[in-house]
Amino acid sequence: MTTPPPRTRVLIADDNRAVRLGMRLQLDTVADIVVVGEAGNGADALTAVRTERPDVVLMDLQMPGIDGIEATRRLSASDDGHRTAVIVMTSFAVDDYVRAALDAGAIGYLLKTHDSHRLVDAIRAASRGEAIVSSRMLAPVLREFARRGRIVDPHASSPALTPAELRVASLLARGFTRNEEIAARLHVSAHTVRSQLQSAMRKTGHSDRTQLALWAVRQRLDLEDV
Repeated sequence: MTTPPPRTRVLIADDNRAVRLGMRLQLDTVADIVVVGEAGNGADALTAVRTERPDVVLMDLQMPGIDGIEATRRLSASDDGHRTAVIVMTSFAVDDYVRAALDAGAIGYLLKTHDSHRLVDAIRAASRGEAIVSSRMLAPVLREFARRGRIVDPHASSPALTPAELRVASLLARGFTRNEEIAARLHVSAHTVRSQLQSAMRKTGHSDRTQLALWAVRQRLDLEDV
C-alpha cells in the first residue's frame, strides 16, 4: 500500500475568532492541508510554532501584544532548523505594511476579503518557497522587490518567450496589471495582451499573472525598455 504524501501543516494566527473559524472551515475540506493550531496573538503564535512546527503560518498584522510583523520577524530569525513560511493575511492594503511584512520575512501578502479564494493556492505556493501576493498589492510589492535587488541570478536559464510575450511580461513587472493598460502602452488589443500573458504563463509554468510578474522581476524584465 502506498503512503500518502505528507500534508502541509498550517497555523492560523488572528485575533478575530470568526476569521480563524472561517479559514479553518475552508481549509478542512482540502485533502493536502491540515490546520494544526490557532492563535489569537503573536505570542501564542510563536509558542504554537515551536510546539506544532507548521509549514505555513497565516499571520494577521493587527493583534494584541506581539503584533504580526514582530511575530514574523522573530520566526524568520529563528535558527531551530525548521523553516516556516509566513503569509500575511490582513485587511490593510497599505504600502508601508507591505514593506514592513517583507522586511520581517513574510513570503506572501494577501487581503482577507479580496483573496480568500486564493488561500489554498497561496498555502501550496508558500510551502514550495514561492512568493504569493494580492493582485491589489502587486505594484508596490514589485517596486519593493526591485528596489531591494531581490533578484535570482539573471544568467540562469529561462523559458524562450517571444518578443511580444517579453514585452507584456516587462510591463506586468512594472506594475501595469490591467490588460487594457498594457494594451494601450503596446498599441495592441486587450485580447492580444490576454493571449500573450496566457502563453507566457504556460511557458514559465505559472498559474496566474502575479507569479508571472514576480518571475519577470527576478529576470530583470522590469528594467528593460519596451
